[in-house]
Amino acid sequence: MKAIRADNLTKMFGHLVAVDHISFEVEEGEVFGFLGANGAGKTSTIMMLATALNPSSGTATVCGYDIVRERDKVRESIGIVFEALSLDTNLTAKENLDFHAILYHLPKKMRDERISQALDLVELKDKQNILVKYYSGGMQRRLEIARGMLNSPRVLFLDEPTLGLDVQTRRLLWDYAKRLNKEAGTTILLNTHYVEEADYLCDRVAILEHGKIVMVDTPKALKDSLGSSVLSIRFPQGDLANEFAGLLDGMDWVKKIQQHDAQLELSVGNKGMKVPEVVRLARQHGFVISAIGEHKPSLEDVFLHYVGKKLQGGEHE
Repeated sequence: MKAIRADNLTKMFGHLVAVDHISFEVEEGEVFGFLGANGAGKTSTIMMLATALNPSSGTATVCGYDIVRERDKVRESIGIVFEALSLDTNLTAKENLDFHAILYHLPKKMRDERISQALDLVELKDKQNILVKYYSGGMQRRLEIARGMLNSPRVLFLDEPTLGLDVQTRRLLWDYAKRLNKEAGTTILLNTHYVEEADYLCDRVAILEHGKIVMVDTPKALKDSLGSSVLSIRFPQGDLANEFAGLLDGMDWVKKIQQHDAQLELSVGNKGMKVPEVVRLARQHGFVISAIGEHKPSLEDVFLHYVGKKLQGGEHE
């Protein structure tokens, strides 16, 4: 049985199509990621799968339960970490978890065991009696992950879980998520606009743009789809870059050309030309190159290749 299955899932807000007939499957024990910019439809998709929003059309199941007809069964099977913090900051960490566990009608002995295990997982047991308002942003995120695990969910939804955190704290949360997936076998569906987060955590990544799935595959396969390398070529002026792009257009070793003002990004096939050949070609036709570089394709290059624009808010920013 698939952990998640969606068939033509659609969500409209008035005339706005937030999620546009997407179909995908997530295997049990898989970490599956949606990578996309703000407004791509990531959160609306998770909210439908978590039964917080009804779809406008299409169907989906989570752990075999229909998200509309069997919403109570779905909710028993999932945990969720929302994009916005939703802790009671005037309670301690332990009190927050205890309150949440009571909502799931867990007996006291089981509550105490689950709370202890969850706090151990995110390394907050020694701070369980501190008011949450005195926690750092990273500690609050770790506590939310612990809270999402109290009902031992088969599927955990993470909606931009590291948004606004520093790089070091973000990487700690990645490790908690990986540990959770490996040790408990929890299926994770991750929403993110951080390419490195998707690359590090996910078994498969779906690129989402304007509510549609543009491409889905493993991070490695997505990067391999661009060929052996990416060439970045900068010219003194944008019109020169445009002219040189016209010269390259149609050459069989160039898989795709993206222009950003005076810079070209070339996806080069396995038998493509390298830097010396491109420089030689430019000189033959009287072009002056200001800078040129070559690198292995990254997931950010993949997003640029298939969507036609860069993601904002990456780790380097």
